[in-house]
Amino acid sequence: MNPNPVGRMVWRLIWHIVFSAIFAVCTVYVLLALAASLARNTPKELEAVRRFLYRVYDLFFAQFPDFMFFAVIFAFFVLYMVLFQIRRYRYIADINRAIAHIAEGNFDDEVPVRQRNELRELAVHTNGLVERLKRSLDEERRAEQTKNELITNVSHDLRTPLTSILGYLGLVEQDRYRDEVELRHYVAIAYDKSQRLNVLINDLFAYTRMRNGAIAMQKVKLNLVELIGQLLVHHRLALKDAGMESAVHAAQSEIAVMGDPNHLARVFENLLTNAISYGKDGRKVDFHVRQAAEMAVAEVVNYGDPIPSTDLPYIFDRFYRVDKSRTEHDGGSGLGLAIVKSLVELHGGRIEAESDAYRTVFRVFLPAAVPDETERKRPPA
Repeated sequence: MNPNPVGRMVWRLIWHIVFSAIFAVCTVYVLLALAASLARNTPKELEAVRRFLYRVYDLFFAQFPDFMFFAVIFAFFVLYMVLFQIRRYRYIADINRAIAHIAEGNFDDEVPVRQRNELRELAVHTNGLVERLKRSLDEERRAEQTKNELITNVSHDLRTPLTSILGYLGLVEQDRYRDEVELRHYVAIAYDKSQRLNVLINDLFAYTRMRNGAIAMQKVKLNLVELIGQLLVHHRLALKDAGMESAVHAAQSEIAVMGDPNHLARVFENLLTNAISYGKDGRKVDFHVRQAAEMAVAEVVNYGDPIPSTDLPYIFDRFYRVDKSRTEHDGGSGLGLAIVKSLVELHGGRIEAESDAYRTVFRVFLPAAVPDETERKRPPA
């Protein structure tokens, strides 16, 4: 791309003027020389033609030497300028028609790219603008569709537990229970449904804040191995109730990352909850933590039922459920993995998943913390 298209256009105009002037002068001289040559070589039988040619020749150099000479040169100059520019004029017309067609909403069309001048650059930039506009419109349509899907999913997911809560509390309010045991049963169900409703609302609120960039990050240097170890201690009762065991496997006792402790704790808490919900049959959840180059890698592995290959690419999409009926009973919001992905990306990392008949792995990559000068100078143990 020419960094100075105006200068390029000026030089191209000067080039056309100079060559048009040269060609005009040469053409006039050639025509006059040809007239003089024909006059001298015309046979006597064509005396009238001879006199006409001499008359033309004398007209330029005798009676009207300045005016006629320069007038003819100017006429040929204009002629050559038009001839040199006619392709440009046609190309301008083609560009104008193409832009008018695109302006009618035909964004799949393009402005023709021809010639090697500033018009080519104009066509290229126009095509780039149309392509960006098309992408923007596509993104807007997808955003509108996503918003409609979000409203539909949220309405459904909120209505389902709320309906149960209202139903069972209605039974209690109308005294439609046989004894205190049945009363407590109704209240317990309403409580469980309200817990599910609370999870959904909190997840939805957190996901919306992350999508809008309104989440605050307080990054500090922390030990990823220690953070995961503390998380397993806090969830030992949930693991015990699920009949599962868990352990942290790390070659180093300290793998440092820069991150927000609360948000990273939520990342691995959601992954652990997911493993408990879907990996019960495996009876075990393993955390493998290692450092690879400038990244800290944490793997959450469960040995339950595999994720179908058709579902694997979409598990981080919000409200996507591999097993809708099971998720409904387990109280999942369908936003847990979407929140995990957003939080990891806010830390400058990424997450990926793989699953086969033996195990399911969620692999989290986080930028490792740069050691300070004291740690660099510290001798190895």
